Amino acid sequence: MGHALMENRSGLLVDTCLTQAGGHAERVAALAMIEPRAERSRPVTLGADRGFDAADFVNELRTLNVRPHVAQNTTRRSAIDGRTTRHAGYAASQRIRKRIEEAFGWMKSVGGMRRPMLRGLPRMGFAFTFAALAYNLVRLPRLLAGAAA
Repeated sequence: MGHALMENRSGLLVDTCLTQAGGHAERVAALAMIEPRAERSRPVTLGADRGFDAADFVNELRTLNVRPHVAQNTTRRSAIDGRTTRHAGYAASQRIRKRIEEAFGWMKSVGGMRRPMLRGLPRMGFAFTFAALAYNLVRLPRLLAGAAA
């Protein structure tokens, strides 16, 4: 499974990770990628879909001093409560978090990740990181043009 961490303001991928598929692989990878960034003095938020709405994951984020902007799972009791959802930043994170799907779509259609001809975690990890880097390079001119205007 390929995992990516995106910076919301620019839409650039700041970290990637490849793991064996498993029940908790996404949550473990998310914690591993966000932990080095959580040690900064500025508050950090993590937006994610409802698959990450688990009490242990949300509590772990809060112990790392990361604000969990995770979509609420309405089919069962959600770990995200009113102290998170009442802020305007939560709604903004929920709108912007869909941008990560653009990156995965680009990596599959243009970056060659739909049917890679590589086997093994090290080789696939390199190819996935390389495709993420290429996505950032394609996105960069648009960001620079917006900054110059």
